[in-house]
This record gives sequence, structure tokens and C-alpha cells, in this order.
Amino acid sequence: MNTSTPVNRKPWNKGKLVGQKTPLRLKDIWAIRVRLQLAGKIRDLTLFERGYR
Repeated sequence: MNTSTPVNRKPWNKGKLVGQKTPLRLKDIWAIRVRLQLAGKIRDLTLFERGYR
């Protein structure tokens, strides 16, 4: 039987905001869309578009 003492670890999310995040702003959506277009990532662009409609 293992009788080791528990290790006091700091939670990874202590002091961080948890829960629902604010939605992306229109400016951010356009920036992501343009970067995906310039990189030629058609599949990722399609998936991104479907998620925001």
C-alpha cells in the first residue's frame, strides 16, 4: 500500500478567468479570415466560416 504524503500543488488555473469568454470582435474575425485566405488554407477557412454563421 502506498502511504505517500499528498503534494501541495498550485492549481494551473488559480487566479485566471474561468467560464465563458467574450465573443470575437468583427475586426478579429476579419483578421483571422484574411490570414487563412493568404495562407491558402481553404479547409480551415471553410470550417471557421461555418462556425461563425
